[in-house]
Amino acid sequence: MTKHTIEFLPDNITVTVDKGENLLSAAAEAGVYIHAYCGGDGVCGKCKVVVDEGEVRSSKSNLKQDDWDKGFRLACLSTVESDLKVTIPEMTTKSGKALKRKPKTTRTISAKALDTLIGTWEVDPPVSKIYLELDPPTMEDNISDMQRVMRGIKLVMPGDSREPSYDHPELIKHLPRVLRESDWKITLLLLRGKYKGETFRIIDVEAGDTTKRLYGLAVDIGTTTCSGVLVDLNTGKILADASGYNGQISYGEDVISRIIYAGRPGGLKALQDKVVETINTIIEDICRKMIISPSDISYIMAAGNTVMSHLLLGLDPKYIRESPYVPSVSQFPLTKAAGLGIHAHPSMRLFLYPCIASYVGGDIVAGVHACQMAKSEEVSLFIDIGTNGEIVVGNKDWMVCAACSAGPAFEGGGIQYGMRASNGAIENFHIHPETFDPMIVTIGRIKPSGICGSGLISIVSELLEAGVIDQQGKFKRTLDIPRIREGRDGWEYVLAWGQDSLIGEDIIISEVDLDNLMRAKGAMYAGYQTLLESVGLGFDDLDRVIMAGNFGAYIDLERAICIGLLPDVDREKFYYLGNASMLGCQISLSDVDRFRERVEARQLMTNMELAENPEFMQHYMASLFLPHTDMSLFPSVARKLEEVD
Repeated sequence: MTKHTIEFLPDNITVTVDKGENLLSAAAEAGVYIHAYCGGDGVCGKCKVVVDEGEVRSSKSNLKQDDWDKGFRLACLSTVESDLKVTIPEMTTKSGKALKRKPKTTRTISAKALDTLIGTWEVDPPVSKIYLELDPPTMEDNISDMQRVMRGIKLVMPGDSREPSYDHPELIKHLPRVLRESDWKITLLLLRGKYKGETFRIIDVEAGDTTKRLYGLAVDIGTTTCSGVLVDLNTGKILADASGYNGQISYGEDVISRIIYAGRPGGLKALQDKVVETINTIIEDICRKMIISPSDISYIMAAGNTVMSHLLLGLDPKYIRESPYVPSVSQFPLTKAAGLGIHAHPSMRLFLYPCIASYVGGDIVAGVHACQMAKSEEVSLFIDIGTNGEIVVGNKDWMVCAACSAGPAFEGGGIQYGMRASNGAIENFHIHPETFDPMIVTIGRIKPSGICGSGLISIVSELLEAGVIDQQGKFKRTLDIPRIREGRDGWEYVLAWGQDSLIGEDIIISEVDLDNLMRAKGAMYAGYQTLLESVGLGFDDLDRVIMAGNFGAYIDLERAICIGLLPDVDREKFYYLGNASMLGCQISLSDVDRFRERVEARQLMTNMELAENPEFMQHYMASLFLPHTDMSLFPSVARKLEEVD
């Protein structure tokens, strides 16, 4: 992707972006304030800038011809086509007095990619195919069909003295027919043993040479979203992907409500059917893209939290939510996918990553496995932020893990105008330091309709740094501006007036919303502290902080640290793993040796129940502040807030 440099004047801030990037989004990422409150829809006409040098692709829209001729462009309707020099016009009050510009001390900082820590892997999958051309039987050579197959295997695999096994009667039933209908030219689907050195199993026989059709599916079974990635197991290349909302949502948005529903008559079967239906939809979408059959998929490697794994296999999750919080099983059996109703190869196996405890599941084991924490000398803090936040601390010698109920705030829940990260959600926000007017950027750059998790973090950190709210999450009543007002549920700030929003009503953030955010971020931070202290460490002892999960991709480090969601440590220590669960499945699907390493990762992990830990509650109460009651833990934030005062 071609990169271009933009210099924003008069702030003299430079940022590098991809060609085709939206100019308003680029300014927001650079920390440059441009007056814009329609989310990037092009209707407010406030985000006028002057393109002094370079080329943008732009639409005139609400811009007057005279302004267009003078070089003005609407930032929200302009995309970057070359290196640029852009001037932000001076803002004035109604009386004509120029407003001060105050360049931000920080700009968006993202975590580094984790490529160096993930390492490499070979193309040596847990399943393989071999093609055999067998001599038909005669009166002189009349051994059984299976013996003939075994003899053929020895001829094409002469260095392997182990005799393969076959473990299901269906294979024997249709072997004679396939052999004769294919003129004794067949392809065997082989499954590697669980441990190195074990013999492989024959799990199917196909007519003709089908060795080029060997596909595996990596599946992340999320509570909200399920995703699938198709991998060519002959080359290791990713061919296609698809995702969709987990159909279980109709029975409850969180794992607790689904556990409760599973206890109703027919509830467990209904939940199992819904997740199987979701996986089948993903398979159908992928097969349609690739013009292949679901029966061409030979192996599924999947991971999900403990509850999702139980529900997929039809296991009763009842006791997961009852003290002492015990799952039915932590290591799941290798399962025939067809037996669950999944559309794929009839003999295809489905592997589920093992869980650690009731609320630390296979998705976390897959992520820890993928980033090779169990092979590293460095001490890592692994974080997956969500409704149920999971945390792992450790290295190759030890690991401690825990789950803390952060609540749904980071996924839009518990916030009056909260929503998932979809079109219309406010994802980036800046505030003018003198007028306190907002700069809003939405997903899809349309009028705002709500606030997603990354937008919530942006809004709260900006309000705090601008002095609009205090460290207790309370609005400063002395600020005489129309956007700060007393609403139905207390004091609030108006992000978008009704005429400027997609929903036709004022979009606000209230002190109730701020309380919910502080509880969510407080639970996560208290979890980090408690785990570290349990092994005699502090934040300064960390070598790296690894953020997993889709939400982590959109977190701005500075803002997340500002509100106390992430620790205030060297920014170079932060890494972003992305969908760690999916990545672990992809690696395991491609390389059987890397797959076998999951055992060491799981064995190192010791679970701690934070709900029963008094230190956790003390840390939690101390974290219900922006960013924290102990500002020595957040020196960089303390310096910023001193500047505000």
